[in-house]
Amino acid sequence: MMRTALAATALVLTLSAPALAKEVMDVADLVETHGPAVVNISTTKLVKRSVEGFPFAVPDEEDMQEFFRRFFPPGGSGGRGPMQEIPARGAGSGFIVSSDGYILTNAHVVKGADEVVVKLIDKRKFTAKVVGADARTDVAVIKITANNLPAVKLGDPARLRVGEAVAAIGSPFGFENSVTAGIVSAKGRSLPSESYVPYIQTDVPINPGNSGGPLFNMKGEVVGINSQIYSRSGGYQGVSFAIPIDVAMDVADQLKVAGKVSRGWLGVVIQEVTADLAESFGLDRPRGALIAQVQEDSPAARTGLQAADVILMFNGKPVENSGDLPRMVGMAKPGAKIPLQVWRRGKAQELLVVLGELPGEEQLSGKSGKTYSRGGLALSELTADQRRELKIDHGLLVEEVTGDAARAGIRVGDVILAVNNGKIATVEAFRKAIGAVPKGKSAAILVRRGDGSLYIPLKISVE
Repeated sequence: MMRTALAATALVLTLSAPALAKEVMDVADLVETHGPAVVNISTTKLVKRSVEGFPFAVPDEEDMQEFFRRFFPPGGSGGRGPMQEIPARGAGSGFIVSSDGYILTNAHVVKGADEVVVKLIDKRKFTAKVVGADARTDVAVIKITANNLPAVKLGDPARLRVGEAVAAIGSPFGFENSVTAGIVSAKGRSLPSESYVPYIQTDVPINPGNSGGPLFNMKGEVVGINSQIYSRSGGYQGVSFAIPIDVAMDVADQLKVAGKVSRGWLGVVIQEVTADLAESFGLDRPRGALIAQVQEDSPAARTGLQAADVILMFNGKPVENSGDLPRMVGMAKPGAKIPLQVWRRGKAQELLVVLGELPGEEQLSGKSGKTYSRGGLALSELTADQRRELKIDHGLLVEEVTGDAARAGIRVGDVILAVNNGKIATVEAFRKAIGAVPKGKSAAILVRRGDGSLYIPLKISVE
C-alpha cells in the first residue's frame, strides 16, 4: 500500500513539473507578444512655490511635500523670493487599445498634469493629449499621434476564475516593462471609497508606477487595469486591485464620444443588511440594499421608495450586497425604466423606476445647495424633515466622496456635525472651517453614522 502511495506521489511530481514549466513559458510568450503594447507614462505638473536659492525641479511628486516642508516652512515665501513654477514629476503605466494611438490608464496618473509623455518599448516618445478622465472609476483615455501601433487584445473578466493565473506589465518605481505574476484572489470586490467598480483582487505584486498598466490572463488578453494596492507601508503587501476591462472600456467609449460619463441615478442612501437586520425585517437571510434615506426630488422619491425598504432585485438581477446596487444603477442609462423588487413590511413588492442622471463633479458646485468642497466632499444642508427624522438640529449630508475624504473613510450618507469641535450648520460654514486647515494637516470631523457618532481625521493634501 505504501509503495502505491509513493508511486502516485512520484506521478504527481512528474506531471507537475512540465505543467509548471508550461505556465512560466506562457508568461514569457505573453510578454514577448503583447509587451510592446504596454507604455510608460510620465507627467509634469507646474506647482507655484517660492524657490529662490533652489532653482531645480522636484524629481517626484510624492516627494514634494517633504521637500517643501524642509526648505519652505508654512506661512508664505518666508522672505525667500518671488513665487515661481516648479515642475513636479509623476509616473505610471498604460496600454494601447487601438493601433491609431488610444491608450488606457488610471485617472489619477494624469490628474492635473500640464504635460503627459508616453514612451513606447522601442524608446519612441510622444506627447499625449488627455481625451477624458473619470474620477469615479479611475479610468482615463489619452491619445498619441501615431499609426500602426501594437494594441492589446481584450478579454472577458466575467470568465475569470478565482485561482486563475494572471500577469501584470508596468513601470513599478520607474523600472519600465517590469513583469510580475500571480493569481486571481477574488472577484467583485467593493472598496470603502469606491462605489462603481467591482474590483478584481489579485496577489500580483503591484507597486507605485504600475498604476494604469494591464492585467493579463494566460491567453494574452487584458482583463483589467491595475489600479490600487492595499498597504500599510505604501508598497506591495500581497493585495492588489484591478478595474475589470469591460467596465473600463464602457467608460473609455463614453469619454471618447462625449468627453464625460453618464450614469444612472436613483437617489437613495443605503446600508448593508446584517443578520440582525434581516431577522428584524423578516428576510430569509442577509441580502439586498437597505434604504436609510430617500433624497428629495429624486427618482426614488417619485417612485415611492421609502426608508426601511430593502432593494432585492434591480433590473432582474439579484442585489446580494449593498455595494452591488451603486454599480448596477451607475451602469444603467439615465432615463431607463428599471423594474425593482423591494422588501417592504414583510413581503416583496414590484416597482418601476425611471432613473435620473447622476450629477458629475462639475455639477456639484453651487446647485441645489450642494458644493464640492476642499477635501473632496459634496454636501447639502439637511431639510427640516431630515433633521426631524434624525433628531438633530443641524448637520450636512454627505452626498459625494472623493480624494482626501474618501481616503479618510468618510462615506456617502454620513452627516457632518462639527469640524474641530466647531458646530457646522451650513455648507458655507464647512467651507470656511476646512479652508482654514493648512495643507498636510488634519481636521477632526464629527460624523453622525447610523445611530452613532464618531470623529474622523480628514487630512488635507491640497491648498
